Amino acid sequence: MNASRAVILLWSGLIVALLIIEFAEITRVFTIPLASAVGDPYTLLFALVLTTVLALVGAIFIGIYFSTRVLRAQGFTPFEEEMLRMRSEVQEIKRSVDRMSAPAAPSDPDPPPKGGRP
Repeated sequence: MNASRAVILLWSGLIVALLIIEFAEITRVFTIPLASAVGDPYTLLFALVLTTVLALVGAIFIGIYFSTRVLRAQGFTPFEEEMLRMRSEVQEIKRSVDRMSAPAAPSDPDPPPKGGRP
């Protein structure tokens, strides 16, 4: 089983479990004691902090998942494209510096003397 199928099954199971809990709450099969949670401020604060932390962590993971899925469909990320452009610019500058630093060859060299030494 590949990872995406496992993730889909995990989320589907979580949604089904939450629906069962909600249905049980509506039909009064069981009830959550909200009076004790509201009556004790520390319990309420703990519940709010825990819910906030879990929501942030979940949002971060979902954001990472979606951004990798979106960027994977493209060839290169914008950062990689910029790095490739910079690489080609650096190579072009290096070639021009090499051309400037090469010793200038005379355009019309003097012919060697005939018949020996001058």
